[in-house]
Parts: sequence; structure tokens; C-alpha cells
Amino acid sequence: MIWIALGLIICLLAGFWIALKARNIDIWFYGYLRQSLRPPLSSNNKKRHVYFCLADHFEPYYGGADRDRARSLVERWVTEYRRMAPKHFDSNGRQPQHSYFYPVEEYDEWVLDQLAQICHEGLGDVDIHLHHDNDNAENLAHTLDEFKTLLHERHGLLRKNEQGVIVYGFIHGNWALDNSRPDGRWCGVDNEIDVLLDTGCVYDMTMPSAPSDTQTRIINSIYFAREDGRAKSHDTGRPARVGEWADERELLMIQGPLSLNWKNRKFGLLPRVENGELSADLPPDRSRIRRWIRCGITIRGAEDHVFIKLYTHGLQRENLEMFFDQRGFDRLYSGLEREFRDSDDYDLHYLSAWEMYQRIRSLCHKDVELRP
Repeated sequence: MIWIALGLIICLLAGFWIALKARNIDIWFYGYLRQSLRPPLSSNNKKRHVYFCLADHFEPYYGGADRDRARSLVERWVTEYRRMAPKHFDSNGRQPQHSYFYPVEEYDEWVLDQLAQICHEGLGDVDIHLHHDNDNAENLAHTLDEFKTLLHERHGLLRKNEQGVIVYGFIHGNWALDNSRPDGRWCGVDNEIDVLLDTGCVYDMTMPSAPSDTQTRIINSIYFAREDGRAKSHDTGRPARVGEWADERELLMIQGPLSLNWKNRKFGLLPRVENGELSADLPPDRSRIRRWIRCGITIRGAEDHVFIKLYTHGLQRENLEMFFDQRGFDRLYSGLEREFRDSDDYDLHYLSAWEMYQRIRSLCHKDVELRP
């Protein structure tokens, strides 16, 4: 009987592992277990600071939309967002900040003018998104240099560093950063991290990509990745910590939350993946907000500063309707404000992607008293 029971247990475990592999959870499951077993974050301060950023893969021409359709979606978005934002504020009295990662290949002068206007009103910021395939390093560098210059000089977006170089944040299309897909599609550049650094990229927000097979083993982390000349160099890296900053060949990786939701199981057995996506199928709610904070994405040595970076495809029709018609934005920001702004244990800070990068940098440089 013992051997039969043991055999059944082994079969169940094997079946469970096969099911995990089917959704590529095996890539990051060890990291998830290790983080699940660590003690909760502790803080010597009275309050913990929660920094919230929503990174939008903002694609007006998604699904082959024509120009009229794309522009009407953007027009509705900026109109509705202006109405929604003043209803909400963080612990500093600041309205939500929306980060528009705009795809290079979908450039539309009119659309970028609309985004520039709403950003100049203090409601967000623009950074760079790119879908490409079968590319090479030389062409990629030209593409990124040309687009960042266009955004800065024509639309007054992005910014320059102390050396006068236009710098930007990045999200890779199809999650295939550094040619990380096993089949080599949707990128083609094994040394992409070096190309990003050479063209002025200072942070990346592509991860998490689960359940894609491009997901890294590192999860729920802020870390520095270095190009090793092979695909998926960002699969490993050096954790960000107080007192240490990147050298010139390291790219800051700002990940969003990734965990397993054991209370919501597929077929009553397999946990669903919580990857920080906001969509019609995955709207915000209180249980998700609590799951995001439990992921504990922080800087070593500054554990009282916690970062929540979510992502969405805001202009996909179903998602746009969720945010505005079904009041998804109101539920999101009201939930964050109830949980953190109105609590004696937290301060809530709404940040753009660029501001989140700046805050991380200030912490790593020990400037921990700076307020955003």
C-alpha cells in the first residue's frame, strides 16, 4: 500500500509539473517558491511608501485599425482621462500619472500631439515601445535614435541627461526583449541590451511577460542586467540596493508583480497567474491590489519603499470600455487610495514610468528622504 500511495503522489506531482510547463510557469516557479518562503517585509519607519505606475502599451493602430479609427480611439481616451483623473489623488495630492509607451512603428504626428498635450498638463509621460522581427543591431540603433529624436524635437517629449543625450524608457513588443523567444521571432538582436544602452535607454519595463516563454527566472525584482552576447541576457542580474548604482554597461530592469493566485484555480487545481495586467478579463479589485503589494518589489536596504508597476493595452476596445464605461480606472484608483493613501501604515505616490526610475535612482544613491 505504501508503494501504491507513493506512486500516486509521484504521478500527481509529475502531472502538476507538466501542467506548470504548459504555461511556462516552470521558468519562474523556483523563484516564486523562494520568495513565498521569505518573511514579510519589515520596516523601522512608521509608514511604508508605495509607488504606483501604470505602463500602457499604447497602440492606436492595433489590429490593423485605419487612421480614422485610431484617432477616434485616442480622442476618446484623452477626453475621458481628463474627466477621470481629477477625481483621484495620492498622499501628496497628486493625480494619477499614465505612462504611454508608444510603438515606433505606429507613429502618427496627430496622435503624438494629443499625448504631448495631456502629458504637458501633468497627467502622464511618453516613452518608447517597439515591435520588430528579424532585425539587426545596426538597424535597431538607427530606429531608436531616429524615433527618440523625433519625440523630443517635434513633440517636446522625453528628456536629456546631464551630458545632453536624449534618454528614454523602453518596453519590448511581444515581450521578446534581447531576442528572448526560443524560436527567435519578434526581435533577432542577441545584443539588444547593449543597443538600448548605446541609444540612451536607461530603464526597461517589459517584465513580467508570463505566461509567455520569454519570462525571466528573476521575478518581483528591480535589478541591473548586463549584455552577455547571447539571447535573454536579462534572465540574470544584480539586485538594486541602496548605495550602489549601475555602471555604464548595465540596464535597470523594473519588473511588475508576478505570483500565483491559489484562490482562483483553473479546473479547481491549477492556480491562475497574477502578472499585473489590467484588461477586460483582468479588471482591478481589492484582492489583486493586496496581491501586488505582497509581491514586495523593493530596493535592498530600503524595504519601506515598495514599487507597483502594472501594464495594460489601454486602446484595445474591450480594455478601453473596462477603464471608462465600466469605471475600471475609478475602481483601481479608489482601491489604491483606500488601501494605502487613507491608511496610517502607508503613503501612496502616483508616478510616471520616468519618475519611478528617478525614485529608484535616488534610493540607490542614498537620497532616501527625497519626495517625488
